[in-house]
Amino acid sequence: MAAAMNPAHRDRHAELAALLRRYEYEYHVLARPAVSDASYDRLFDELCRLEADHADLKRPDSPSQRVGSDLRQDLPEVPHTVPVLSLDKAYSAAEVHAWMDKCAAAAGHPLSFTVEEKIDGSSIVLYYRAGLLERAVTRGNGAVGNDVTANVRTIRSVPLRLAEPLEVAVRGEIFLPLAAFARLNADAEDAYANPRNFAAGAVRRVKSRDVAAIPLRLIAYEALFAAGQPSDHASSLERLRELGFPVNASNALLVADEQLDAARARHPHWRVAPPAAPAPLADVAALLAQAAERRTGLGYEIDGVVIKVNEGAVRAQLGVTGHHPRWARAFKFDAPEGQTTVQGISIQVGRTGRITPVARVAPVAIGGTTVANVTLHNQQYVDTLELAVGDQVAVSRRGDVIPAVERVLDKNTAGNTTWRMPERCPACAQPLELAGAHHFCRNEQCRDQVRGRIHFFAARGQMDIDNLGSETLDQLIERGVLQDVDDIYRFDSGQLLDWDGFGERKVALIEAGIARSREQPFRTVLPALGMPEIGPNATELLIAAGYHDIDKLRDAAKKGDPEPLTAIEGIGERTAAALIRQLTDPANVRRIEALREAGLNFAAPAPTAADDAAGEGAFAGQTWCVTGSFAKFRPRDLAAAEIRERGGRVTGGVTSRTTHLLAGRAAGGKLAKAQRLGVSVVSEERFLELLEGEPEAPPAGPDDAVREPATRPPPSPPAE
Repeated sequence: MAAAMNPAHRDRHAELAALLRRYEYEYHVLARPAVSDASYDRLFDELCRLEADHADLKRPDSPSQRVGSDLRQDLPEVPHTVPVLSLDKAYSAAEVHAWMDKCAAAAGHPLSFTVEEKIDGSSIVLYYRAGLLERAVTRGNGAVGNDVTANVRTIRSVPLRLAEPLEVAVRGEIFLPLAAFARLNADAEDAYANPRNFAAGAVRRVKSRDVAAIPLRLIAYEALFAAGQPSDHASSLERLRELGFPVNASNALLVADEQLDAARARHPHWRVAPPAAPAPLADVAALLAQAAERRTGLGYEIDGVVIKVNEGAVRAQLGVTGHHPRWARAFKFDAPEGQTTVQGISIQVGRTGRITPVARVAPVAIGGTTVANVTLHNQQYVDTLELAVGDQVAVSRRGDVIPAVERVLDKNTAGNTTWRMPERCPACAQPLELAGAHHFCRNEQCRDQVRGRIHFFAARGQMDIDNLGSETLDQLIERGVLQDVDDIYRFDSGQLLDWDGFGERKVALIEAGIARSREQPFRTVLPALGMPEIGPNATELLIAAGYHDIDKLRDAAKKGDPEPLTAIEGIGERTAAALIRQLTDPANVRRIEALREAGLNFAAPAPTAADDAAGEGAFAGQTWCVTGSFAKFRPRDLAAAEIRERGGRVTGGVTSRTTHLLAGRAAGGKLAKAQRLGVSVVSEERFLELLEGEPEAPPAGPDDAVREPATRPPPSPPAE
């Protein structure tokens, strides 16, 4: 039973809430913490105890709402009550100059302009009524977005209560500092490509308590007040700062020469850029160049600069188009990206039944390659982007290899809403099943799964069956000759002589390639089966731990106990569970037995003393992880083979026992984790030198590791 209400409890609760709101503002917005983390936590715990004893004390603006809830929530679509438009783009200082001159000519007098960093995050609109946060809505298609209020309440730089009881709609950007992104993404099951997508995905999570654990930040950049709208944008941003919002300290104001003194007097909190110098409008090019140079040293990502007309009356005069305001321009930095339009979205069925959406885009040249198809990973990824057919998007080639949609630039004008996954498999019409973040077709006989499984098995880097290429395999599959991988070793190759394009020499080469593949070792055969989580690295770990043949592995799987498997360094719970599931699956058991009868190797020789001596090479005693893409090692398993030949051990992940990380392009989360753990990071160039016998450099010390954050992560961007 709840304790009886005492007026002193109510007074103490109000006092604690006010103190905690002030301390949060000083810490997350001003970057001037007034109390220690321990003192803050003590007051916060007292507030939570009071609310637990007296439920009627809890309010939507209580600091306790920052911790979120374990309750699942859907993300309903709600209409915006303010216009949420895109920005027109400029790609040179000359274009910006021309646009500024055009605005001034339309106004009939000199204008001032604000210059703001374009933070690369997730756009949000915050609606306040009577000074309380009423609703937080994603950008959506500009007219309708998703209600993510419960999640946004957990972001500590978002005011739950304003300094005044106003009604206002505030546009801002939710983002993740780079240090936090590297730390969190290193261990993510489905790693994100960049902080922007991580932030957008976090805002859309189904449990707000999960969002509370992520140090997201807010920067406010636009406001529409129900009453008392300031006459210019600079004053509007100052007003937001007074109300408790974080505003980017790097914002600058450009004015005509004769207006400098008046501007400084009117806006004492604004610096007139460039720093410590007059800022005539003609110097905008220098300011844009400075921003581009400064971006690499920031603790957060920016992808450009936004220039806006400062005068509110002129904004109203210039107006808007159907999708962008005429009073603002986004100056975009040069980047290895292309802009294109999503013409359609189809789905691919992988060899394991995993469903992957693929965007069909208008062909665009990026880094010397024309991109027309871009992976969208899963429905969650699509939801994060709020992507619809017809949207204009920025596409990159991550690691100079894999095309990816980075962000939506302009929403489609046809009114198309966020794309949704179909309910049934397009290849076999069986219902799709959601497991984790991905959809699956569970019909193992699905034609696309069969094709993917056979192609994977025969491919270079797997069984490497010479002269059995993709076109030949497709013909064999389409004619029903190959219905599973074991059919490769049973079908009558003589029938090929009756097919167009198959002569005696070609058939003989195919037969020879199949015969040679029977000699592949167990460490090659097992991962070639394509069972999830049982790849080359897991196979090496299992063999090294004494599981030298398939029978020992199957005996362990039949027991259903993951503990002996998770005891192996590098084998986690997910891999152990997959091993048990896959090696007891009847279809896999049948496939393995059929391949063993066909003469494939399902046992590796147990190591001998001679083997141990042979393994004493340059990398003996070292544990390596290989990640990224390489110029000389394609596929990267070739690099792993070089390490093993020199006595080293290769694992699939970075752990406390990893001694070296061979990092190629787009190394991603494993590189960040290695730096944090003090693992020696080796470039491809240095690796080639080591292979030639050059002495190794000393491993990275603790000073090279990424520092762990404080209890409350430092604010970003820095305050004035």
